[in-house]
Amino acid sequence: MITTHVSTIEAKEKLSELLNRVVTQQERFVLTRRDKEIAVLISFEDFKLLQKIQNKTDLENATEALREARKEGSLTLEEFKTELGQTK
Repeated sequence: MITTHVSTIEAKEKLSELLNRVVTQQERFVLTRRDKEIAVLISFEDFKLLQKIQNKTDLENATEALREARKEGSLTLEEFKTELGQTK
């Protein structure tokens, strides 16, 4: 897979062409503004894959947090507020 850096000005001028390359050649584009990377243009398949990875990571983190809460115990909301010094 090819990744190409493109300025936002060039991307605006060639958006249709860039989209065609993303769809047909699975090319990826990093959009830049003043030589700073600000966004990416990727295929919808790549986007769905990123979402799946993020969802899996979120689930793993939530499972670990739950496991830790069961092991270490947890606080009620009122206990948590008191601990933070935010009681009424």
